[in-house]
Amino acid sequence: MLRWTVTFIILALIAGVLGFGGIAAGAASIAKVLFFIFLVLLVISLFTGRKNI
Repeated sequence: MLRWTVTFIILALIAGVLGFGGIAAGAASIAKVLFFIFLVLLVISLFTGRKNI
């Protein structure tokens, strides 16, 4: 999922440089959502991995 986030960030940067404002905003918002989903899943996996202690 982190790979998709990086892909959409790169797409947003390229679209922003070329002047496609709508595409850049859409790709940036998708990247932001995917990043937060990745962050939540990371925190959940850290807490569930510590059950054995």
